[in-house]
Amino acid sequence: MGRYDGRVAVVTGAARGLGFATAERFAQEGAAVAIVDLDESSAADAATRISDSVSGARAIGIGANVSDAASVEAAIERVVTELGGIHVLVNNAGITRDNLLFKMTEDDWDLVMGVHLKGAFLMTRAAQKHFVEQKYGKVLNLSSTSALGNRGQANYSAAKMGVQGLTRTLGIELGPFGINVNAVAPGFIATEMTDATAVRLKMSVEDFRQANADANPVRRFGEPGDIAAAIAFLCSDEASYITGQTLYVDGGFTLG
Repeated sequence: MGRYDGRVAVVTGAARGLGFATAERFAQEGAAVAIVDLDESSAADAATRISDSVSGARAIGIGANVSDAASVEAAIERVVTELGGIHVLVNNAGITRDNLLFKMTEDDWDLVMGVHLKGAFLMTRAAQKHFVEQKYGKVLNLSSTSALGNRGQANYSAAKMGVQGLTRTLGIELGPFGINVNAVAPGFIATEMTDATAVRLKMSVEDFRQANADANPVRRFGEPGDIAAAIAFLCSDEASYITGQTLYVDGGFTLG
């Protein structure tokens, strides 16, 4: 028996990286999973990889723009129709458009805020209708240690701190309806996105990862599975007395 037997979990931005690891973890624990990504073919490929790697898993891929209300509503309805319901929503979709303030464009700002913050709002608003009706639901939003401030990320930092405020407010509003809302704020995690940052900084991936490992007390860099494990706990019934919280999963980086 898995913690998520009989549950349906939706993970946005799950074609790769943290989102994929999270969707795979839910499938391993018995959930049917819907992978929502901007590109439907990438989402479908990811769903196939999960179905092939996890015995008995049910996984579907859905293309959606999380910053567009109509696209979001259609995606949630597809999940309910094709998988028979919805119980867990993980708002993971994200992009970066890093730049110092004087170089940052309005498009840089709007795109990042639209995907991270508006996307979490729209997806949760669409899902909560089903959650309220069944008096059960779990929402997990992805924040970041960058919410505390990070040079060259005024847009990303603002969006990720906004996610924490959204999480606290929704915890208050939705708690009476049997819905838990929490957030995870990852530190440095080895993904394609952080590898691309190394290239942009003209560092080798290995050196960049090691530099980040050296910057935290546990002296290692994070893996996608570290975040997936935290999410799987916070979305489980074992965490039913936890809501409105942001858990920093960063190897102790923010302790310094």
